[in-house]
Amino acid sequence: MTPIVKVVAPRLLPVAVIVAFALIVKGYTDVGEGFGAGVIVGLAVGLRYVVLGPERADDSMPFVRRADALAAAGLLVALACGFVGVPFGEPPFTHHPLPGEPVLKVGTLELTTAIGFDIGLFLLVVGVVVLLIRELSRLVAEAGS
Repeated sequence: MTPIVKVVAPRLLPVAVIVAFALIVKGYTDVGEGFGAGVIVGLAVGLRYVVLGPERADDSMPFVRRADALAAAGLLVALACGFVGVPFGEPPFTHHPLPGEPVLKVGTLELTTAIGFDIGLFLLVVGVVVLLIRELSRLVAEAGS
């Protein structure tokens, strides 16, 4: 492992989270990129596991211990946003608010069910990828010792 990787890898996660946030909210007229954002953060966590090892990576990122809960929460958020219109007789994945209806805004970001779905998908992918990386790193560490 090169010294550059040892220095960069632990500092890469905040940058990956910022890039992921930008992908999720890239535009209110486009579909966000929750899956890609989750993969980017998952890869940053994976690189930290490779460089630091399982024990030090777990200590430096306490949220990875609850990756299963993160994935479950993401699945629930994505399903809730995807099926919000079904009780009202609308097909699944109908975006709300509908065209022409007033939209809740945070700055210039319009909050729609598409954003909620992308956030849920992001949480689901991050949770699953981190869970897989964590368990695989434990297996490799046990096999090596």
